[in-house]
Amino acid sequence: MKFSDQFIDELKARLRPSDVIGRTVKLKRQGREYVGLSPFSKEKSPSFFVNDDKGFFHDFSSGKHGDVISFLQETERLSFVEAVQRLAGEAGMALPADDPQEAQREQRRQGLSDWMDLAQKWFAANLRRTSGKAVREYLAKRGLPEDQWERFGLGYAPNDREGLKQALVQRGAKPGELVEAGLLIAPESGGQPYDRFRDRLMFPILDARGRIVSFGGRAMNPDDRAKYLNGPESPLFHKGATLYGLPEARRILGAESKSDQSIVVVEGYMDVIACQRAGIPAVAAMGTALTEEQMGRLWRVSAEPVLCFDGDAAGQRAAARAIERALPLLKPDKSFAFASLSGGKDPDDILREQGAGILRQQMSVRTPLVDALFEIEKQAAAPLDTPERKAGLKLRLRKAAAAIADADLSAAYRQHFFERYDALWPKSGAQYTPSDAGRDLARHRWTKARRLEGASEEGRRAHGLLMAAPKPLVAAVAEGLLRNPEVVQEKMETLSAQGLGDDELMAFAKDMIKVSFDIPGADEGLLRNRLNALGHSQTLDLLAKTAAKASAPFLRDDPDDAARDQLISALEMLVKILTLNRALDVMKTEDAFDFPVFSNLKAERDALARYLASGALWSENASGAVH
Repeated sequence: MKFSDQFIDELKARLRPSDVIGRTVKLKRQGREYVGLSPFSKEKSPSFFVNDDKGFFHDFSSGKHGDVISFLQETERLSFVEAVQRLAGEAGMALPADDPQEAQREQRRQGLSDWMDLAQKWFAANLRRTSGKAVREYLAKRGLPEDQWERFGLGYAPNDREGLKQALVQRGAKPGELVEAGLLIAPESGGQPYDRFRDRLMFPILDARGRIVSFGGRAMNPDDRAKYLNGPESPLFHKGATLYGLPEARRILGAESKSDQSIVVVEGYMDVIACQRAGIPAVAAMGTALTEEQMGRLWRVSAEPVLCFDGDAAGQRAAARAIERALPLLKPDKSFAFASLSGGKDPDDILREQGAGILRQQMSVRTPLVDALFEIEKQAAAPLDTPERKAGLKLRLRKAAAAIADADLSAAYRQHFFERYDALWPKSGAQYTPSDAGRDLARHRWTKARRLEGASEEGRRAHGLLMAAPKPLVAAVAEGLLRNPEVVQEKMETLSAQGLGDDELMAFAKDMIKVSFDIPGADEGLLRNRLNALGHSQTLDLLAKTAAKASAPFLRDDPDDAARDQLISALEMLVKILTLNRALDVMKTEDAFDFPVFSNLKAERDALARYLASGALWSENASGAVH
């Protein structure tokens, strides 16, 4: 069986050498490498090293050196094919069919790669010719000295429709091959192909193996519609899987074996070059949002890559898109951090104006993804000047945490988000926390006779309404929430703050909220099972029996949308009575008693009490709260 270079490259990219080798050799991390006792010879001091960044192992005791494939060949006496088949299974890759056509395609890709190499040499030569004078002046203005041009493979595409085409055709290339490689454009009208890149500073784009797969070009004419232009998708170039500057970034990381550096993602070619000149292992996604495949490649190099986008609106949008795509993929050992450069400058500006030391210093100041996401969501919900907008922020935070597939990490994000959320509005003595609510409600009920001394009989009856007469209504609402877990999610803040209006149900309500919070999307069966496990089996039985007395339409066997609306209305009315009762209790303890306001609140509460007692809530047209 023959494997293409592309297949072997992808296989190696999916597997960390330390993971594969670590199954048979006990490895210990040492800087950016792993060290252990040689599997090839007996030794007491470790001299066997594994480097994930470079993708190889080296054994100083025996002199053996290789990659994960040769390691299996050496240690398990496997053939090359057997080792590849074993590793492909671990990497979840299907083995290629023994197809002569695939062999032909691989040979064709190699031919295209040869033309890319020749094109780069032609561009580089033009940079030093007379036609490249303006580009040389531009590079000098950007502070990029001549001795760095070759390092980054820079060149110039003259303003000539057929300059590159003629140069490569003279070397034996066919125009169709150059179109396939992305170097030429074939007009839709059927005319002769012409050069894709004209009057542009050229940047070669390399794959993980260091082979040129495409080019990017910066327009020298300020009136050009496209300032930057990348080559198209081709048999060599897959934009969503390629990171500009990756081979050089890996070399920087490999040279810094004792460093804790992470790979850094910036926005443009010149920013990558500036960072790499300063010893920072940087790459770019070539003007597009990071894809899941690019993130996977970044995580194979660093556990926590750093994203450094511009501080303008476009940069912030790029950061938000990257976070949105990253959230489902996050793991305890796979995340991102963010770096922000001062003054709204990019890495190239800082290197040129302040030097490599300042650039490295600013890049070292990083914000964890969790905090960057909180700020993005807070800004999106601003201004936070009403209860609705504050609740909107909390909902956004909950949804963001729920997007993380790893359950433990998702819960940790929620906790962190809500701690920061609560810190935005420090609690004062006059405010209620969820834990305070139950204690204060109980205190108000035990002292209601003293607090309401002198009040009307109707007022006293209204204050005790939730505890006495409408018990079936409270049970019906609780039973309705169990049957409609999505309403628990929707009204979580309300339930957390107010409960269900019954002291005996306070612990039950809190656990119902907790289960819904911990398991977004939980259905009725799972919700009941979890509550049973938490010791609420008797409460569940009692609620079912008592709720039947309320004749609530949302408890029918075939509830419709109107019944669901009535459930929400009933919950809101219970909460409103609680809120009014608390407000009245607080007012009676204040020194500056405002009788008109007190009377209005009491009248509103009494009207709501009469409405609930009348049973009008279940009438055919009742679907909203009393005003």
